[in-house]
Amino acid sequence: MSKQVARFCTIGASFVMLFTLYGCAVSTDEILVENQNAYIEALKNVQPGGTIKLADGVWEDFEILFTGIGTAEKPITLTAQTKGKVILSGQSNLRLAGEHLIVSGLVFKDGYTPTSEVVSFRRNNEELANNSRITEVVIDNYNQPERYEVDFWVLMYGKNNRFDHNHLVGKRNKGVTMAVRLNTIDSQENHHRIDHNYFGPRPILGSNGGETLRIGTSHYSRTNSFTIVENNYFDRSDGELEIISNKSGRNTFRNNTFYQSRGTLTMRHGNNNLVEGNVFFGNGADHTGGIRVINGGQTILNNYMEGLKGTRFGGAFVVMNGVPNSPINRYDQVKDANISRNTIVNSDNIQLAAGSDAERSAAPVDSRFANNLIFNADGRDTFTIYDDVSGIDFSDNIIGRAAPNSLGYGFKVMDINMSRAENSLLYPEDNGIENVGVSRDLKPTSKDATGVDWYPKAEPLIAFSSGQTIEVQPEEGALFNAVQAAKAGDILLLVPGHYVVSKFLKLDKPLTFKGADDVHISYERSTLFQIEDGGSLQLINLNISGADAPDNAGNSVIRTSPYAMLQNYRLEIIDTSFSDLDVNHSFNVMTVAKGTFADQILVRNSTFADVTGAVFKLDKESDDFGIYNAEYLTIGNSTFDNIKGALVDFYRGGTDESTFGPHFSLQNSTLSNVGSGKRNKSKSSMQLHGVQVTDMSGNIFKDSRPFLINHTVGEPKTRITKNKFVATPAPLVSELNSGLAPTAVLQDNEGINP
Repeated sequence: MSKQVARFCTIGASFVMLFTLYGCAVSTDEILVENQNAYIEALKNVQPGGTIKLADGVWEDFEILFTGIGTAEKPITLTAQTKGKVILSGQSNLRLAGEHLIVSGLVFKDGYTPTSEVVSFRRNNEELANNSRITEVVIDNYNQPERYEVDFWVLMYGKNNRFDHNHLVGKRNKGVTMAVRLNTIDSQENHHRIDHNYFGPRPILGSNGGETLRIGTSHYSRTNSFTIVENNYFDRSDGELEIISNKSGRNTFRNNTFYQSRGTLTMRHGNNNLVEGNVFFGNGADHTGGIRVINGGQTILNNYMEGLKGTRFGGAFVVMNGVPNSPINRYDQVKDANISRNTIVNSDNIQLAAGSDAERSAAPVDSRFANNLIFNADGRDTFTIYDDVSGIDFSDNIIGRAAPNSLGYGFKVMDINMSRAENSLLYPEDNGIENVGVSRDLKPTSKDATGVDWYPKAEPLIAFSSGQTIEVQPEEGALFNAVQAAKAGDILLLVPGHYVVSKFLKLDKPLTFKGADDVHISYERSTLFQIEDGGSLQLINLNISGADAPDNAGNSVIRTSPYAMLQNYRLEIIDTSFSDLDVNHSFNVMTVAKGTFADQILVRNSTFADVTGAVFKLDKESDDFGIYNAEYLTIGNSTFDNIKGALVDFYRGGTDESTFGPHFSLQNSTLSNVGSGKRNKSKSSMQLHGVQVTDMSGNIFKDSRPFLINHTVGEPKTRITKNKFVATPAPLVSELNSGLAPTAVLQDNEGINP
């Protein structure tokens, strides 16, 4: 009965009992199982060339152990009855160990692994998988409940394994999405192949530990892996600075596409790696980067980088300084690098000898930068040189539409035009330019060519105001009931009137609250809005008062869940006023909890008056682990009057360099009498500790405390320009770790000394 399923449901009571116990009876070539006991029995009986099929449906709390010894001609297969219709949920995972095993068609969602790995190419330290393959498997938002609890979605061990055409999307908790381990001899020089996978959007983690792919670790970084990573699509992989972290030798990264992803393909450790034919589309998005070169013998050939806006270590192209006689976990000097035939178009930063400091003092040597094409339509010089680069031989490079760069040799400046070819890449229109930049037959890997065709590549966020409009009347309980009934993206349109809210408005979905005209809201609990996991909040054209709040210390208008939140949230405040937040002390506009993270907080055309606490209290990550509470806080055209606490208390401690934020922007706003409350511990109108990018311009500061800026790590960018200070001290800027003079730019400000 080869290749078919034999069922025995109608052959007597004893067979019915047998079916109930084992799920079905089958031939040894193809076995359909309907429960976990049946799977265990089938695994005992399956032979080389045989297939175990999991029946369609939800398999909850199923820790799959798939073992066996197949052959190249007759592998043993575990698959779904119908691809995409077998859902592993709850606390499920997969381990495989043996030879010539194949797994396909499964979906992990609606749960998390009970161990440290969702999918592992080993049973334990001794029993590994070799010559095995995982293909067409989906892992979708299968995250630990705690944001900073570490796990890994896929770990490869053993040798000669393949991971291809899989779909991995939405890793939100700490830990690398996928990694290759070299921790034993049996997993070194492994010759794995990772190809045609869709690495879907990974949101900003706000911490180290958010890489999408890592090959090796620091401890084994001087060991060769021989792993091939090719034809994958990295879609908005924003976890941290390193999209791919290479930490071993003799690996190949070929023909991968990086779409609008923050960070870089980083040669962090390991020698003699090949980076060839990769394409980076930044689309002008913040912190999109290209390739970062460290260590010896790296070949960077025929790669295309366009529209990348990253800076410093996250630039379009970065060659690092090393540490003399570096420990294995630091930075080996760049030696014998061959950087040829690459194209860098409309990208902001090419960094050479980056990271140069007292420790990283070993400049690149014995290296070659040749036949590369650099073009910026605005003619800017995008090179930054931090140290001696005489150890790099620059030759036969072309710069389009720019003055000679700061090197002054090895580059020919040409007034060229670029046009887009059929492969979606830009090339010089002058056909006389040959052997410079990427080849014309380079074919970027498309999104459609990766992952599976039976599972959607959905957008990661639901936009504000993308749903239906629901009209709300100023009646008792109406606003609460509207929140309960609304769908993600809906607009709650409040008709004119006074709304008194007696219950917490808990948001587990993105919602917009919009006033149709003259709308006033007061509330009788300790907070009005509580953003839960999955929630985001947009406020438009509202007047919010704290006059009816309880006479207790520590109220707020908006707060996050008091518990850690796995999903990032967004907050937008537009054309809205806040007043009477003064029934007791420490009344904040917004309070966050430890373990919560905002992608963006946006304030525009709004007013805040009579607040006894802070406006934005973003200081709960005080462990100095490089973690923080929000990526962007952007304020424009707003007024703050009589604020006892700080406008913002923003904290990012530690010296880790793996993240890009926080970012703070204050434009064209007025602060009057801010920061003077006796309970304001910082004694400042704003406290920015460890903020990486600060931009304040066009503001008026009146009768307010000074603001404090502490630079802690990296090369923070602080610009304070064209502001007016009235009866307000000058900003206080401190460099806490660099030993340098303050690097903040203070220009064209009125009322303080330059």
